[in-house]
Amino acid sequence: MLNILVISDEAKELYGLFKAEKASSEGQNASSSASALPAGRREYDIAFVDLDTENWRERLMEVRHRMPVVAFSRPDVRKAVEAMKLGAGDYLEKPLTADTLAEVMARHRHELLTHKYGFDEIIGASGPMQEIFGLIKRAAASESSVLITGESGTGKELLARAIHRWSPRSDRSFMTINCSAIPDTLLESELFGFEKGSFTGAQYTKKGLLELADGGTVFFDEIGDVSPLFQTKILRVLQEGEIMRIGGSRPMHVDVRFITATNKDLRAACQRGGFREDLYYRLNVINIHLPPLRERTADVALLAKHFVTKHASKRKDVLIKGISPEAMAVLTAYSFPGNVRELENIIERAISFADIAEIFPSDLPAFLRQEPTRPRAASPRLKDALADFEKQTIAAALIEAGGNISRAAASLGIYRQQLQRKIKEYRIAI
Repeated sequence: MLNILVISDEAKELYGLFKAEKASSEGQNASSSASALPAGRREYDIAFVDLDTENWRERLMEVRHRMPVVAFSRPDVRKAVEAMKLGAGDYLEKPLTADTLAEVMARHRHELLTHKYGFDEIIGASGPMQEIFGLIKRAAASESSVLITGESGTGKELLARAIHRWSPRSDRSFMTINCSAIPDTLLESELFGFEKGSFTGAQYTKKGLLELADGGTVFFDEIGDVSPLFQTKILRVLQEGEIMRIGGSRPMHVDVRFITATNKDLRAACQRGGFREDLYYRLNVINIHLPPLRERTADVALLAKHFVTKHASKRKDVLIKGISPEAMAVLTAYSFPGNVRELENIIERAISFADIAEIFPSDLPAFLRQEPTRPRAASPRLKDALADFEKQTIAAALIEAGGNISRAAASLGIYRQQLQRKIKEYRIAI
């Protein structure tokens, strides 16, 4: 069941339309609190913001960090453009109708499902990941520096991008700098740029990476690998908010938000003298630790299915649609030292080796199988294979529809009566 937040003076009148979506709806009068979310229920899947309501800008900017936003108003191009710039994902003109709402909800279907099982491009339904999604929202609403820690392959850059996309800086640049890839000899010219004629070979003026990121977010990946010189240069930017090109005569102010990531223990590095303690405290204002995949095994199946969908198109002869329970059991029993990146690699490889529409244990790398896998039986009869696939598809559609047969039938493109017969035929529990 979807929960829809309506911010409008006309919320009560609109309730009947949203009730057709089988979702809860809450309105807010223009004269009430400045907070966009009512004091009661605060977990919503999508928000509809009325641009004809007082203080709609503030309310839109508050809810955009929590959920997809659809703006609506009387026909007004200026308001529509402004709302989209502020983060609305869609715009509707009044008067709203049930058909219009059904259409826009269909357009946002993928986004809503993603929101349900993850945040932005990060997928996870486990407890640890739900806590991280909450931290992302808080970090996005702040201007403070963020330090993301975690093992290699856990998705630290994805997390940094999510913070940027949900922040007020989302319409500005997101600059990724791989710290270990910049040698000290090129450090200043890469980060700060140079003036024409400042040294031999400087035949033009070049803007540095920090200047190019002005107004946006800078993501320093592998900050634990930087040299003492790198640390000194970055600390000065954090302290002063200024840079100076090589050969420049005056400093330039830059407005950048710093997000850093490392797979190392920076606190221990500070104790050993390998990392500046003052820089560490400047970077570690907000800390988000990404747990390894072995500590959130509940997410393995969800991630594996996502990667099947992502990479299935790479097979041109067979459409891979899923993973067998036996293969999934093998995956969930593995410790994944390479974390999410390793899981994606394994699924992409399995798609290349699969013979039919489903991935089996024999399609997985040999090191994953703790005991020899029985030889796969001859391919099942086409009729049986199709029936099994149809049963799985119907079951998935019913789960997605919350057991609502009419909605599941609509998503499958069949009549309700047909679906009822199939449910009875396959003995599918609702």
